[in-house]
Amino acid sequence: MALLISGLAVFFAVHLIPSFPGVRDGIVSRLSFNAYRGLYTLVAIAGLVAIIYGFAAAWHGDYAPLYVAPSWGRHVTMLLMLPVFPLFFASQLKGNISRVTKHPLINATKLWAVAHLFANGEPYSVLLFGSFLIWAIYVRISLARRERINPPVTLYPAAMRNDVISVVLGLILYALFVWKLHAILIGVPIMG
Repeated sequence: MALLISGLAVFFAVHLIPSFPGVRDGIVSRLSFNAYRGLYTLVAIAGLVAIIYGFAAAWHGDYAPLYVAPSWGRHVTMLLMLPVFPLFFASQLKGNISRVTKHPLINATKLWAVAHLFANGEPYSVLLFGSFLIWAIYVRISLARRERINPPVTLYPAAMRNDVISVVLGLILYALFVWKLHAILIGVPIMG
């Protein structure tokens, strides 16, 4: 589980840098904005790869569950996951969903994490989903503080079109994950 913990530490460390504008600005002034973005991306990808391999290795380990997920947990997971993919697309296609939820990707991350905690009680699962939940809550609080100082612009000319596209694409992706994509990518059937 050491690789999983290391991956989470690296991934979250780099993702927390924007929460500290002084640190971020210092790095940008030393490197350049493009070098910062490139380094940020490489470190984030390295952390993500370590998370994936660390989770897979821990999954094959012999860990006693911290709690037994309730029999209805998978159904709650499926229900909570329903808005996750539309929120993901809404974070890229700015519209009314973005305006109302303010940070659709952060909200999608929180829902994804909570949903998976209903279905998984193993230590490595609790570590993965719990740490993403804590990170998303922290980032949302941090963003709210920064937005009080610099309110974001929330006028999106193609809002309705983008909302429809986000919902349609999100529901299609959700259906694909329920159908077989989760089993193909993660190795676990949704209801298995």
